[in-house]
Order: sequence, then C-alpha cells, then structure tokens
Amino acid sequence: MNKIKSLITQFINAMQKRPGLLAVLAFFSGIASYILVDRKESFAQVVALVLLISWLWLIVDNWLRDKVEERFGVSVSPNVTRFALQMIQQESLFFALPFFLVVTQWDHPQAVFTSLIILCAVASVIDPFYYKKLAKNRTLFTVFHNFALFVVLLVTLPILFSLTTSQSLAAALVIAVVLTLPSLTNLMPNAPWWRLPILAIILFSLSVGIWQLKSFVPPAALHLTSITLAHEVNEQSKKPIGNINSLNERSLHAKGLYTWTAVKAPRGLNEKIFHVWTHNKKQVDKIALNISGGRKSGYRAWTHKVNFPQNAAGKWQVKVMTESGQLIGLTKFTVTH
Repeated sequence: MNKIKSLITQFINAMQKRPGLLAVLAFFSGIASYILVDRKESFAQVVALVLLISWLWLIVDNWLRDKVEERFGVSVSPNVTRFALQMIQQESLFFALPFFLVVTQWDHPQAVFTSLIILCAVASVIDPFYYKKLAKNRTLFTVFHNFALFVVLLVTLPILFSLTTSQSLAAALVIAVVLTLPSLTNLMPNAPWWRLPILAIILFSLSVGIWQLKSFVPPAALHLTSITLAHEVNEQSKKPIGNINSLNERSLHAKGLYTWTAVKAPRGLNEKIFHVWTHNKKQVDKIALNISGGRKSGYRAWTHKVNFPQNAAGKWQVKVMTESGQLIGLTKFTVTH
C-alpha cells in the first residue's frame, strides 16, 4: 500500500511540475475520440466513461478517504484532492473542446459558449490564477465546477447512450446540478450554513438561464457536413442538382427550392430536425424532418419549399435546427426582382 501511495505521490508531483501536459493530453484525446467515435470504435466511449466515473469519485471523496484510511491506514492529503479536482476539470474541458470547435457557427451567438469553454480551459491550467483567484472565490469556483461538468456531459451522454441532442441538453443540466450539490460540502467545508442554500439557488438559476438560452449552446453531437439549395434533387443518388446562391422571384415561385443537408453524429442519428426559413431576418416557415441512421459524410435528407410570399425579394436564410432550438448550421441566399 505504501508503494501505491508513493507512486500516486510521484505522479501528482510530476503533473504539478508540468501543469500543461495533462491539458494537452486531454485535448488530443478529445480529437482522437471525435475521429474514432465515427468509426464505432470503443476509445471514445471508454474515455467518456472514465470522465464520468471521475466526477462520481469527487462526490464520494470524503467518504472514500475515510474508508481508505480506516481500512488501510493510509491518509490522503487534502492537497491531493484539490489537485485531483483541478485535473478532472481540466481534462473534461480540454476533452470536450474539439467537439465544440468543429460544430460551432462562429458568426452566431453560440460562439460565445464555445469561447467560454476556451477561457475556462485556459484558466484551469494557469495555476496562479486557478488557486489564487478562482479557487478562493467559492461562488465563482462552484459555478466553474458545475460548468465543467455540464460541458463534458454534453459530449459524453450522446457517445455513451446515443441520446438525442435535446435529451442530452436536458439531462446534462439536471445531472450537473444533482452531482454538484453533494460536492459543495467538499468545496466549502467551513462555510456558514446559509451559503450552501444560496449556492444551490445560484446553480438552479444558472441551469434555468442556460435552458432559456439553449440556442447559444452548440449541439456537440451533431455536425452539418453539407447544405445545398437547388431546384432539383436526384432521388437515386440522393444528391442535389446544382447549387443556388442567388435567383430571381420568377424562378423561385415557378420551381420552389430544395434544401439538401448532410448531418453527421457520433454513433448514428435518431433526431427530429427543422429547416427554418427566414426572410429579411423574420421567420416565415419551419419544416420538420425526421432523420435516422448515419454514414461517414453525414445522413442525407432534404425538404422542398414551394410556398413563398409574393414579394420574396431580399435576403434569405435556411437554418438547420434541433428540436430544442440549437443551431446545427445555416446557408444564405439572395432573391432579386
């Protein structure tokens, strides 16, 4: 047992001397997981499962430390626990980051969410800031802790359980709050009695706010590989004929427009998505589309819109949205007189 304790201590000392090493490893494991999960290999599922187990370990940390000391006579330093907490937060953020970088629309408000992940990931590897600023502010640290768990759940739940994007978002919010509440006593062992209820209210309010602003959250499990507007689609080859960026009103009213999309997801698709049409920034139509299955370049599906306003000139957008209102991707076109 002393040998195991010595090995753990050596590992922690090595990681503390190289705080950026774990972040780099986590980031590349996230990239590898994103690539390998499409090939239905088990690497991504294993990494995702390890991360979730790590978070569960944090919850039972105090109880586990007492049992280990009671059974084996080995005490675990609080410094080890604090470093383990930082390590898990760090690995979670850097593991999830590649998934969000791929799917984020950078000209859309969801770029704010991904930028926040980047900032939190960077903060987790800067020890002077992490320990002297972030960790000392209990409220801010609890929000940071909850956010790191929420982010990794958005990625791991679809990988492990093949949940839809909407289900993953709702489950991640609930699980993040439920799993964070017990760990508050570990984060604040000497806090006044009133601080825990206040932080619980803050976490609940934060979750409600994220749900209301869910369009800001990129769908980590869905990637729009292609979107094309055309007058025709070859149903045998399942490919659009042509690619329209601009057309006149006469052609639009005579032929309508097909929206052809290819959407890729880890471990296949079983989603209800929408093609949302906007004219001069006003929504004019919303067409539902059920998709299931999957392929390397994305599941191919299309809708055909034939009803357009008489005065259709102007700037148009077709957004591909999830059932929960998250943006998967979009395309733009112009209609002239």
